[in-house]
Amino acid sequence: METLMTLGKTDLKVPSLCIGTWAWGDSLFWSFGKEYGEADLKQAFDRAIAAGATFFDTAEIYGLGKSEQFIGQFMRQNPQPIQIATKYMPLPWRFNADAVHDAVTASLQRLGVDSIALYQVHMPFDFFMSKKTLMEALAAEVDRGRIQAIGVSNYSADQMREAQGYLAAKGVPLAVNQVRYSLLNREIEANGIFDTAKELGVTILAYSPLAQGLLTGKYKPENSDTVTGARKLDPKFSRQGLEKLMPVIEQLTEIGKKYDRTPAQVALNWLIAQGNVIPIPGAKTASQAEQNAGAMGWTMEPEELTKLDALTRSYRK
Repeated sequence: METLMTLGKTDLKVPSLCIGTWAWGDSLFWSFGKEYGEADLKQAFDRAIAAGATFFDTAEIYGLGKSEQFIGQFMRQNPQPIQIATKYMPLPWRFNADAVHDAVTASLQRLGVDSIALYQVHMPFDFFMSKKTLMEALAAEVDRGRIQAIGVSNYSADQMREAQGYLAAKGVPLAVNQVRYSLLNREIEANGIFDTAKELGVTILAYSPLAQGLLTGKYKPENSDTVTGARKLDPKFSRQGLEKLMPVIEQLTEIGKKYDRTPAQVALNWLIAQGNVIPIPGAKTASQAEQNAGAMGWTMEPEELTKLDALTRSYRK
């Protein structure tokens, strides 16, 4: 069952979960072309849509444009309507409003669409172009109809408030702030981002909502020596780190059994239950896309949400 949420104070309604596509076409950070390929991504796209996850998050730099191109290509092969969020990177040579216009044009061309549902600023770099110039250029794109809503990513509470002020002067709301947020990473609750977003009516898009896979239950103390890549350097993936995590996984598993859901689906559902949050789990395969979509359309009991909240707070101490 697809459940819809409104993005910030816009009229835009999207599913309560978004599919992340950083890995689509990216061989630099991910193993595109080795462990998975275009056919896997197409299946992930189709399965997500069939399961009601019709909202996809990408960026112009994901796969150096390939992620947007794949989404555009798959859209032409699947007639079901979807909504796309993409991102603008404030690169050093982009220092005026024309650069913003050109970047939107390039994303529209790669996606093969006339309008993008949500256009976000990837990073809060403003030493080449002021936030005022950037926000006014984005507001102009809303007026042109080429983007429907404006978001930011990785913005602090103060940066979000500043961006919202410039947009409000143009009669456009700031719709989202995309930040890292999961049961195991609750930094935005302490640094003012979560509360400021709520105050301003800005939706939180939560990236890394499964904490790099820790919340899936896939990583266990007994198989800590099989961890590969950057995870090997993270103490949370060590045997000791995974032993500390086990009470959280056991609680996710126990709640999941009651609702016939996986630990990952319970962890994602906890984020959705916060009311102003849309998680963005990545999906490279059909099974991952289907699993992600299974986090939508059901609700835990309040005491279960509270238990997970308390347990993960003590995990971080």
